[in-house]
Amino acid sequence: MRIHFIGICGTAMATLAAMLKARGHDVQGSDHAVYPPMSEFLAREQILVFDGYDPKQITPDLNVVVVGNAISRGNLELEEVLDRKIRYVSLPEAIREHFLWSARSVVIAGTHGKTTTTALAGWLLTHGNLDPSVLVGGIAINFDGSYRLGAGRDFVIEGDEYDSAFFDKTAKFLKYLPDIAVVGNLEYDHADIYPDMESLRVAFRRFVNLIPKSGTLILGADSPETAMLAPIARCAVQTIGFADDADWRASGVEPIGGRTQFQLTFRGEPLLPCRCTACTTSATRWRRWRSAMRPVFHPRKCAAASPTSRACGGAWNCAAPRAGFRFTTTSRIIRPRFSRPCALFAPRIPIERSGRSSSRARRRRAGASFRTSSRAPSSSRAPTR
Repeated sequence: MRIHFIGICGTAMATLAAMLKARGHDVQGSDHAVYPPMSEFLAREQILVFDGYDPKQITPDLNVVVVGNAISRGNLELEEVLDRKIRYVSLPEAIREHFLWSARSVVIAGTHGKTTTTALAGWLLTHGNLDPSVLVGGIAINFDGSYRLGAGRDFVIEGDEYDSAFFDKTAKFLKYLPDIAVVGNLEYDHADIYPDMESLRVAFRRFVNLIPKSGTLILGADSPETAMLAPIARCAVQTIGFADDADWRASGVEPIGGRTQFQLTFRGEPLLPCRCTACTTSATRWRRWRSAMRPVFHPRKCAAASPTSRACGGAWNCAAPRAGFRFTTTSRIIRPRFSRPCALFAPRIPIERSGRSSSRARRRRAGASFRTSSRAPSSSRAPTR
């Protein structure tokens, strides 16, 4: 299939282009003012990129055109596509059609921390021998990019609540067919898309309503807004966080030598090691997680990744230490650290974002007033949206 991307240098657009290229499709795209890191990423993936939009680039042999959500009416290539009635789709539609119908879809959603949690969940599933596919909103050093294509059933994807395309103003994650969903937190964001908090709540309610009875919903126990989603779920619900009543609870948080150490329990019981050699030789060491990120944020993400791995049937109580001890942090990147086994270093997933301004940054420069919170990094072959 020959596929053209209009606005290919967005993080998710470039990542999807690379994934389709790896699947054997003939992929090309165009964007305005192409520059690193996305230009370098696409060149490394051997994808043809046109600098600027030109109707001549919409050739008769195209099977489908993927339209980025930054593209609007008046774009020269888009107008050519509409005039000639060439088949076009949004980014989330393309992801669903090519990857999700045949997969067990694991969607990581919420206002903050989606990218890091997606990368961490994908890493645990990878080391749980489930061989998942992963798509995240940035470049993670441990995956050497922003995506991973595996042969397993699971597809871990960052679920963005932003709109899909000029012709579809609904949230991207509504196309992701969630079987297992994580909503870590919920605060007002994207004022250019959602006029008020209630409209954002509606989008997340619709998302939860898509999870089948056999699925699992994992909610942040520390967010009052996410707690309101539990009653409408028709599937199993588990909670994560610092709250005393959380199913997966991070506790005993303490700083140690520039890192953060904490304990992760499931319904009051410490996580028990499995019977593999690595776990039995130092069973008392790995029950405490260590992280180089700020203590308030990263323990929650670790707590979200563990039930995700468990819900997928992975050896989560063994995969966690085996995956974690490979990481150490050096400023903005993570490199392998082959130290003693079962000293669990939950990874700080480093992200390289594209140079494009986010809607949040644009509103900040415009002087808009809105609630904000720290955003966390992401995972596996390119910078999303």
